[in-house]
Amino acid sequence: MTQLSTQKIGLVLSGGGARAAYQVGVLKAISTLIDTPCGNPFAVICGTSAGGLNAAGLASRADCLSDAVAQLEHVWANFRTSQVYRTDWAGVLNCALKFLWTMAFGRLHKDRPVSLLDNTPLYFLLERELMLSRISEVIETGHLDALCITASGYTSAESVSFFQGKRELEGWKRARRVGIHTNISIEHLMASAAIPLLFPAVRINREYFGDGAMRQLAPISPALHLGAEKVMVIGVSNDGETVTREKTDGYPSIAQVVTNILNSSFIDSLEGDIERLTRINRTISHIPDDVRQHNTKLKHVDVLVISPSNKTLDQIAMKHALDLPRSIRSFVYGSGAMKRGGAGVLSYLLFEGAYCQELMQLGYDDAMKKSEAIKAFLHIPEVHNNNVVAFKKA
Repeated sequence: MTQLSTQKIGLVLSGGGARAAYQVGVLKAISTLIDTPCGNPFAVICGTSAGGLNAAGLASRADCLSDAVAQLEHVWANFRTSQVYRTDWAGVLNCALKFLWTMAFGRLHKDRPVSLLDNTPLYFLLERELMLSRISEVIETGHLDALCITASGYTSAESVSFFQGKRELEGWKRARRVGIHTNISIEHLMASAAIPLLFPAVRINREYFGDGAMRQLAPISPALHLGAEKVMVIGVSNDGETVTREKTDGYPSIAQVVTNILNSSFIDSLEGDIERLTRINRTISHIPDDVRQHNTKLKHVDVLVISPSNKTLDQIAMKHALDLPRSIRSFVYGSGAMKRGGAGVLSYLLFEGAYCQELMQLGYDDAMKKSEAIKAFLHIPEVHNNNVVAFKKA
C-alpha cells in the first residue's frame, strides 16, 4: 500500500441517501491533494447506508484511490432516480397498493417484502458498477486492511458490522454492537441502505436487516476495532449549523416528521459519537504519561471531520425538486416534501445528476478550504497544485 502515514488511518462514510454525493466531492479533493499516482492513505474503510456504497467502491479499487474516486464521480454525476428505485407509474402504484393492503389486512405471504418503494434497480446498478471480487485481492496485496459495512438486525436489534479484512482481524461483541468477519456482497450493501419502510429489508443468513444507521450508536467504533489509529469522518450534515427555534402555528407535515426521523438516524448518532470521542481525548490528555503507558486501553484518537458548510442541503434539494420524476413528485406531494419545510426528505431521495453534481462541488470546495488540515492529518507532503475541479455530467 502507498503509505502516506505510519499510522493506520480509517475512513468513515456516514449514511444519508442522495446526500452521500457530497462525500465523493471530498474524496475528489483528497485524491487531488495527494497528487501521487494511485496514492491511498486509508487502511480501513467503513461505510453505512449510502456511505457504505461509496465505501465499497473505494475498497474495490483500494490500490488506486484516484481511479476509485473517478468511478464514483462518474456514477453520481450521471445518476437518475430510476437507477435507485422504480419511478415508473406501475412500479410506484404497485408498491403503494401492496403497502396499504398489508397495513389494512395483514400479509398474505410472509416471505414477500413490503415497502413504499421498489429499489430493485439499485441491485442491478451495484452489480454492474462494483467489482467486489477485487476486495480480497487488494487486501492480500496490502493495499487495504479491511472494508466494513454496517446494517441493523430487525430481530436481534443489534448493529452488525460486517467486515472483510486481513485474516488476523477478529470480530467483536459489545452492547448492541457486533462485528462479523465475512465476504462483503451486494446483499450486505442493499441491507445497509434499506431505509425503513421506504426500502425492503434484506435477509442475510438467519436474519432480516435494514439501514445500518438505525441502531448505530457508535459509528466510529468499527474503524477502531479494525485497527485504525486515527479516523477521518465525512458526514452529510451541515458543519456547525445553528438552528433558530421559531414560533409556528401550523401542525408539522408528514415530511417534516419523516425528515426528523431520518436525521436522527443518519446524523445525530455520528455527531454524538464525535462529541464523545472528543471528550474522551480531552480527558486522556489530563492523565499523566506514566499512567497511560501502563494502561494500553487508554489511547488518544485523532479525528478529522469534513461536513457540509455554508448552504443547507435542504435548500439545494429544494432547488432541484422538479428534477424528480413526476410519479415520485406526486407520491410525496401530499406529505409536504415539495414545500420548504419538508425538503429534508427530498435531500435523501433526490438521486438526480444536477443535484448530485452540486453536492459534489460543495464537498470538493469544503475539503479544499481545509486542505492544510487534511494534508497534515494524512501526512501529505507539500506540493504546488492549483487544480480547479468542476463537476459536470460526462
